[in-house]
Amino acid sequence: MDTLIERKAHLFRFPTTLLEKLKELAHNDRRSLNNYVEGLLLDAIYNQPNNETQQAINDAKAGKYEGVLDVSSGESMLKSMGL
Repeated sequence: MDTLIERKAHLFRFPTTLLEKLKELAHNDRRSLNNYVEGLLLDAIYNQPNNETQQAINDAKAGKYEGVLDVSSGESMLKSMGL
């Protein structure tokens, strides 16, 4: 099985503060800057929420689920969510 991924170099310009923060985060994760940024970009592109999750996000942002969420048990959590 051929798993070679073709890569192409490209120059990006980032604000200095952003670049320094990315370097710090990559270092803390024990990854190269290139690998770290590539991972962030892949996550942003391919980890999109499905329709059900996106609707829940929209509902939460709209304040539909305001209040205290009881996470002491699965049953309590569902009850506090009105389910």
